[in-house]
Amino acid sequence: MTSPAMQSALPARVHHLQPAGLTALAVALVVLLPELFGDLGRLGAVLVLQLGLVLTWVLVAGLEGFGGSLAVGAAAAVAADLALILPERPALGDLLVVLGVGFLAAVLQQMLRRPREDLVASLSGTVLLLCAVSALAALLLLGRAPDGHGQAMVALLAVGAALVVGHAVDLVLPRPYLATGVPRGLFGLLLSVLAGALVAFLGRDAGGTGAAVPALVEGAVLAGVTAMVALVTSYVVVEATSAGGEWADEDGPAAHGDPSLSPWALSVVQAVLPLAACAPVALALRSIL
Repeated sequence: MTSPAMQSALPARVHHLQPAGLTALAVALVVLLPELFGDLGRLGAVLVLQLGLVLTWVLVAGLEGFGGSLAVGAAAAVAADLALILPERPALGDLLVVLGVGFLAAVLQQMLRRPREDLVASLSGTVLLLCAVSALAALLLLGRAPDGHGQAMVALLAVGAALVVGHAVDLVLPRPYLATGVPRGLFGLLLSVLAGALVAFLGRDAGGTGAAVPALVEGAVLAGVTAMVALVTSYVVVEATSAGGEWADEDGPAAHGDPSLSPWALSVVQAVLPLAACAPVALALRSIL
C-alpha cells in the first residue's frame, strides 16, 4: 500500500498531448501574426491569449461570481494592453496601475456578490488571473524594440519547445515524480530545460544575443521557469479533475473528476499560464544579457 494521493480522472494522453498541441498553436499565433500584421498583429495575438486564459481560468479555478470574475479579468487584460501601447515610452511599471485598480475591483466584485461562499479562494484566484494577463502584456514590450521581433520569437520558441518536450517526455516517463499524484517527472523537467537552451542557442543570431553563453543562459532560465510553472498547472489540473472524487491509493481506483470541466479548458490553462510567467522574465533577461 502507498500513501494516499490525488488521482485525476483525466487520461495521461489528454493531460499531455492536448496542452502540447495548444502550446504549439499559441506560439505560432504570437510569432506569425506580428510577422504578417506588425504591432497590430502582436496586440491581437496577445489579446486572444489573455481572453482565452480569463475564460478558462475562471472555469478551472471555480471562481465564484462567474460573470463578475470574467468582467474583471477581461477588463484587466484590455487595460494592461492599452497601458503598454498608448504611451510613447511605455514601461513595465505602467502595469502597476492596472494591478492596483484591478485588485480593488476584484475585492468589490467578491464582496458584493451573494452568497459570499469561498470568498478567499475566489479572491486569490482572481488576483493570480490579474497577474497572469498583465504578464502576457509584457510580450508587447518585448517585440516593440527595433530588434524586438527576433528576440520575442526566439524567447517564445524556447518556451514552446520546453513545454512541448516536457509534455512528450512526461507522457512516456513521468518518473521520478516531482509531486505526488501529478504526472510530471524529473527527466521531463531536465530535458525541457535542455530543449529551451538549445533553441535559444540555435536562434542566438536572430534573437540578437550573439554570444553562445548568454543565449544558453537565456534559454535555460526561460525553460526552467516554464518547467516549474508547467508543474504547477499540472497540479491545478489534477486537483480540479479530482474534485468530488475520493482519495485513493496508487493501486486503487481513480477519483472521478468534475464532469463540468472541459479538457480543452484545462489544456488552455496548461498552455498559456507558462507563457504568461515567462513574458516578463524574457523582458528582464533582454536588459541583463
